[in-house]
Amino acid sequence: MTSTQQSPSSPPHPPHVQGGGGHGHSHSHGPAAPVSKHLRKVIAAVLIPFSVAVVVGLVVLWPGGAPSHARTGVGFDRQTQQGTVTQVDKVDCRSVNASGDTPTGDTSTAEGRSAEQQAKGTCEKATVRVDGGKDTGHTFTEIVQPDSPRQLHENQKVIVAYAPDAPKELQYSVTDVNRRLPMTLLAGIFALAVVVVGRLRGVMALVALAVSFMVLTFFILPAILQGSNPLVVAVVGASAIMLIALYMCHGPTARTSVAVLGTLVSLLLIGLLGSLFIGWAALTGNTDDNTGLIHGLYPSIDMSGLLLAGVIIGSLGVLDDVTVTQTSAVWELHQADPTMGRRGLYRAGIRIGRDHIASVVNTLVLAYAGAALPLLLLFSIAQSSVGTVANSELVAEEIVRTLVGSIGLVASVPVTTALAALVVSADRPGSPSAAAAGPARGGRGRRRKR
Repeated sequence: MTSTQQSPSSPPHPPHVQGGGGHGHSHSHGPAAPVSKHLRKVIAAVLIPFSVAVVVGLVVLWPGGAPSHARTGVGFDRQTQQGTVTQVDKVDCRSVNASGDTPTGDTSTAEGRSAEQQAKGTCEKATVRVDGGKDTGHTFTEIVQPDSPRQLHENQKVIVAYAPDAPKELQYSVTDVNRRLPMTLLAGIFALAVVVVGRLRGVMALVALAVSFMVLTFFILPAILQGSNPLVVAVVGASAIMLIALYMCHGPTARTSVAVLGTLVSLLLIGLLGSLFIGWAALTGNTDDNTGLIHGLYPSIDMSGLLLAGVIIGSLGVLDDVTVTQTSAVWELHQADPTMGRRGLYRAGIRIGRDHIASVVNTLVLAYAGAALPLLLLFSIAQSSVGTVANSELVAEEIVRTLVGSIGLVASVPVTTALAALVVSADRPGSPSAAAAGPARGGRGRRRKR
């Protein structure tokens, strides 16, 4: 009977230290043990000024919306409407192409084969209805070549581009497929999985994710477009996301505060290294059509600063994971053995961190490599040397982004582990604050040990 009563709140072998052991085991399956009042004051003395500075930065840099500009009609910068493919007919390509002459060029090349298919093949003539805007119900035709990567079919939802300056018959064209339904369904499955597995913590994680997107959409992006320094905007925005996400997901505890401090130190290191090596490697941040369009529309934007801002924001998500995990590991080690000193806690925590470093760095490198896979394939096709590939600005950007972020991740492990070991080892389980919290959470197991 006695052992049955002990099992919910205490292990089979009771601890040999009455005060410290009782406090530690009373929290083994619940929230983190409270730290002393003095340590809470020290943490607050650091985090409160930092939080105030972030709020001031948000107020000062708040853009009030993205600046307007005349539409260029290029890429994403064009007017679009929803549309539906109402009919698809098979037609002879020679009857719909500008030139029906049989090509006489080399058909062994991709261009030659494409020209031959357009002259001799069967094309599709799609009738598309506009479902929004002032021309709702208007129909137009879209010719789909046989070698086109995107084929249309009846009742398919599409995105229609509108060019008001073009001739009437050429104002509308199909620019993409409408993927709203599958994307919404996938997001719903993701949210359901997070809530089912994470329960209340999962709900808070989704709320924090929504807040992060709001900060990105309503502050970071418009502020950069307004001409504010991208690095300053990224630091303020990333700090706001970090504070909101960590405290919302993990609660306003000393454990969370240590993770915030570790993340902040690592972000500062990433910002310094990124600024140094982006400037040293002469990376402009203007390497593709999208960045070229941004620079053309807003010449005042510092594109290299925008690249650095992307490095900082991109590293934040993985940093949160590392710092929270390391802090939790040190806290659990302390609860398992309250007699362990700061050196012992640090050594044990850093052993856990080494495994974390190996997996996270590999994940980060593979994530960037996967995103740049088409580019890497082009270099492989061209049979370029590794040195040539790495020296090109497109690849050099990804290398700097990956290595700077990885250095920050590696540094976050010893920094956060050391901070957590200092804080938790300086706590005194017999302090008035801890003793006051003990009976409320200890339950029957604590009363039995007395």
